[in-house]
Amino acid sequence: MNTIMKSLMCVALLLAPTAVLHAADIHVAPGGKDANPGTQTAPLRTIQRGANLAQPGDVITVHAGVYRERISPPRGGESDAKRIVYQAAPGEKVEIKGSEIVKNWVKVRDDTWKATIPNGFFGKFNPYSDLIHGDWFDPAGRTNHTGAVYLNGDWLRETPRLDDVMKPAGDTLLWHAQVDDANTTIRAQFKGINPNEQLVEINVRRTVFYPEKPGMNYITVRGFTMCHAATPWSPPTAEQIGLVGTHWSKGWIIENNVISHSTCVGVTLGKYGDQWDNKGESNDGYIRTIKLARENGWSRDNIGRHIVRNNTISHCEQSGIVGSLGAVFSTVAGNTIHDIHVRGLFGGAEMAGIKFHAAIDVTISGNHIYRTCRGIWLDWMGQGTRITRNLFHDNSQDLFFEVNHGPILVDNNILLSRVKLLSNSQGVAFVHNLMVEGMGVVDQSGNQTPLHKPHSTEFAKMHGHPSGDDRYYNNLVEHGDLSEYDAAKLPVWMSGNVFLKGAKPSKHEAEPLLKPDFDPALKLVEKSDGLCLELAFDKAWIAERTRKLVTTELLGKAVIPDQAYENPDGTPLGIDTDYFGKKRNENNPFPGPFEISEGGKQVLKVWETKESSR
Repeated sequence: MNTIMKSLMCVALLLAPTAVLHAADIHVAPGGKDANPGTQTAPLRTIQRGANLAQPGDVITVHAGVYRERISPPRGGESDAKRIVYQAAPGEKVEIKGSEIVKNWVKVRDDTWKATIPNGFFGKFNPYSDLIHGDWFDPAGRTNHTGAVYLNGDWLRETPRLDDVMKPAGDTLLWHAQVDDANTTIRAQFKGINPNEQLVEINVRRTVFYPEKPGMNYITVRGFTMCHAATPWSPPTAEQIGLVGTHWSKGWIIENNVISHSTCVGVTLGKYGDQWDNKGESNDGYIRTIKLARENGWSRDNIGRHIVRNNTISHCEQSGIVGSLGAVFSTVAGNTIHDIHVRGLFGGAEMAGIKFHAAIDVTISGNHIYRTCRGIWLDWMGQGTRITRNLFHDNSQDLFFEVNHGPILVDNNILLSRVKLLSNSQGVAFVHNLMVEGMGVVDQSGNQTPLHKPHSTEFAKMHGHPSGDDRYYNNLVEHGDLSEYDAAKLPVWMSGNVFLKGAKPSKHEAEPLLKPDFDPALKLVEKSDGLCLELAFDKAWIAERTRKLVTTELLGKAVIPDQAYENPDGTPLGIDTDYFGKKRNENNPFPGPFEISEGGKQVLKVWETKESSR
């Protein structure tokens, strides 16, 4: 038996709860004491104490206040019906921070102040001597630490040069740290203010909510505001530690949280750690990672099946949500993800609002993704994946599909970032989307990557990535260009698309509907309660072409894996509703993400502001 599986079994036996007559309600409050029983009238002081006491079926309710701690659940639940729930008390604001307040600032000169902190303050982990590093990481010619300095909730920018922080402050405030045997000295710019009279916080903890050991299943994390984590770089070949993370487990629900200001990643649904971490920066290295994962329990029974929904995730310098292998069979829905990698302090190959490796039977639905480097990046083994009803805008790129064999279904999305999408994958079906750009198509026939049996992590075979085997049905394309598919090596299927404002079709579409002079006058307008999309339609698009309802039968099978476009349970699917969930005209559906009955200018509320994101 392999090492990881042995450890998971040992952990399960050691942490198996003794029999209880009924589930407990455990309360935590700032005025409590960890010696208390954890009742509502005698609450605990720390969430971690509640975690240590909680057994499957228990609910830990945390009351309003600021908690500066790292929660490491020592056990999980037993099933979806008997999980361990961590929740903020309804209607109360609960903040969990990986930072501590610093008040001993001494003015050096001009706008520069200095704080000297004994190294013992940090315990075993000092973010100011912890360099960001790892596979596929690019330091951009400088040193980057996992530490951070925050002024009234906003983070300052690290500079690797002491001279820079000693200058008068500009529009971007800087900090620099030096660590010796005894102390950590942080110099920072505070323009025109005394930092001792403001809220100044520094990263102290690597994470906020993350189990030390893998296999902590069926945990719910609900309703918290969580921020300030000195998270490490999370490549697909290493343990992926986020501000919140599931650590190689199954059945988590992460919902209705506000998650922000993580040095690298906000939420991780990722890989365990082993001796091969950050030693696999190559195709062969990642294939070794996948094979080891199979030996260490990577299957539907043991891993994934998480739900990440209705969170607001922002201000992370690598990714909002990352998952290598551990995100399989999961659902990511209703989240707002923004301001990801916008400072550009470092580079690498893992930056996106959502970055998944092996998104097997993963559904990404109803998310609002903006101001990110890439909105969604599916990298390797995207299979049975569905990206549906998402709103993208103001990203460096909305979608990137890298060396996947499919099937991947992209339907009813609003793709407004004016940057070409990119794919060196096959088996991608674009259905009923609004696209303002086309797809950049790359042939990588010699690049061999794995594919799996349907709805499984079990290997099927390796295959290269010739271009093509994509499908485009009933999309609205404004200005974009699909002619790059003209040179595709594999067959391409296209029908029912409408090309506006000079958009170019591919030769693979026999009768594209070309409207070069029609300007839909797209405009996304922010209002107090959400976002409205202003655009114009022509009702004649229905009369000029008859379109088919897109179904499993129409889409056929992705060629290389020989697999159908179907639901995760193997049942047939049909794109019979639109972006809003409105039923489509099954005899002749309207092109694009909206089932429209009237022409002319429309104002459609495409995103409603949720309470958690205000």
